[in-house]
Amino acid sequence: MRAADLRLSDLFSFSPKGGVMRFAGERVLLFDAVALGLLRKQLIESFGYHAARAVLTRFGYGHGWRTAEALREEIPWADEREWRIAGGRLHRLWGLVTFEPVEPAGREGPEPFADAIWHDSYEAEQHLLHLGQATEPVCWTLAGFASGYLSRVNGRPIFALEESCRGKGDAVCRMIGRSREEWGDAIEPHLPFYETDCLDASLRHVQRALRRAETRLLRAERLLAAGDDEAEVPGIVARSEAMRGVVAMARRVARTNATVLLLGESGVGKERIARLVHDASPRVGGPMVAINCAAVPESLLESELFGHAKGAFSGAVTERAGLFEAARGGTLFLDEVGEIPLAMQAKLLRVLEEREVRRVGENRTRPIDVRIVAATHRDLAAAVAQGRFRQDLYFRLRVVEIAIPPLRERPDDILPIARRQLSEAAAREGEAPKEIGKAACRALFEHAWPGNVRELVNAMERARILSEGPTIEVVDLPPEIGGTAAVSPSGKDFSPRPLAEVEREHILATLAAEGGNRKEAAAKLGIGVATLYRKLKEYAEG
Repeated sequence: MRAADLRLSDLFSFSPKGGVMRFAGERVLLFDAVALGLLRKQLIESFGYHAARAVLTRFGYGHGWRTAEALREEIPWADEREWRIAGGRLHRLWGLVTFEPVEPAGREGPEPFADAIWHDSYEAEQHLLHLGQATEPVCWTLAGFASGYLSRVNGRPIFALEESCRGKGDAVCRMIGRSREEWGDAIEPHLPFYETDCLDASLRHVQRALRRAETRLLRAERLLAAGDDEAEVPGIVARSEAMRGVVAMARRVARTNATVLLLGESGVGKERIARLVHDASPRVGGPMVAINCAAVPESLLESELFGHAKGAFSGAVTERAGLFEAARGGTLFLDEVGEIPLAMQAKLLRVLEEREVRRVGENRTRPIDVRIVAATHRDLAAAVAQGRFRQDLYFRLRVVEIAIPPLRERPDDILPIARRQLSEAAAREGEAPKEIGKAACRALFEHAWPGNVRELVNAMERARILSEGPTIEVVDLPPEIGGTAAVSPSGKDFSPRPLAEVEREHILATLAAEGGNRKEAAAKLGIGVATLYRKLKEYAEG
């Protein structure tokens, strides 16, 4: 038998006459989920959080170990591997949790022994019902069961820990399983819960945990006193009220499958918000696939998005799945969606409405399971009025619309972003982070930031490199920010011109010098090909 074919009827038997239920030959009982939730509450209130975790973890471990042994004896497995992976199937059959394996692609570091998302965890549900949101993962019995089962079937200790948990406010419960050696020092705080004398060990753990908690509280108090809360979201600074509203809206919509349209000027951080929507959603276990629609020629965009069959066009030597299929179970980020040609807009609308794609050169359709996040720096409502963007596609994309304000409208974020950039660069280079002088701070506040966050990040990188001391001064900033006079190679001042005009001339001159090769010109300019393409289009339209 294969694990996927396993049914309750293969293992469960009930004798009405004797009133005894058996599973894999062993007597079993039915328990109400709420009753187990009340037991959890009583254990925590009577013996403390860590003692309760120790009892439930050890209970789950023993259950998993015995289940693995029973399945080995009762079921004629097709091979050993089917027996090893049957534990996840049992979780679903028992109604404990819905087990969804996570593909290894996209994860940094060594591949884990086991990686899965747990949907509808009864433990997270009951913990929230009886005790409210926790500060740590709470699926103790399920993690114990997975550890016991995996340890028995693999003949060596395997420890399953939750990387995220709905019981502490995460979008999904996610379990990672590794051997003790592979976990390294990270497993040490969790080992007492798996030891035979787990209650005594857990009490000792309580003392250590309390000391760590006191340290964390003191650190949190210092951070709050300093107002340093930009670390709430990795990679996003949200000190201003405007940006806090954007982050809050992104988190709310992330819990749903609604299509999101991000609006904002170039460089405001639209892709960062798109990443937040993905990471805070139940689809976090799937991939996030991004495409800049402005950077792909019109003739190739359909193939990139929908895929193509072998021989569909010149150069299509093999069949290829498109990005809609590649993002299955995850999120597809359509950046600069306002640049999609009208003919392609109609095809995109059909895919969004029908939830299926047809590869170029094929007749059959394929279902898709993907969440769409789109972004543009253009005013799509104006584009609709001008006939350059389909109204029906516009309404289909803006189920939830999030407008990200430009940096000039959220000055509270300027210094935190600048300091974070200096700190990250210092860590990268292995040096002490530099401070920002008062005059430089004033210059940063007074600048209009037409390039938004991207311009600020590049300006601080330049200042860090040019600064010879521990402090960034006005002279280290770009001339357009610091207000220093521009000097020609001859040493004489020349009349300042608008930055946009100078930039346009420089870009066009570089492109001409490279014989019209956009890739080479972009490399010389230090910008992306998509950025160069967009600027050339703006020059042509202007």
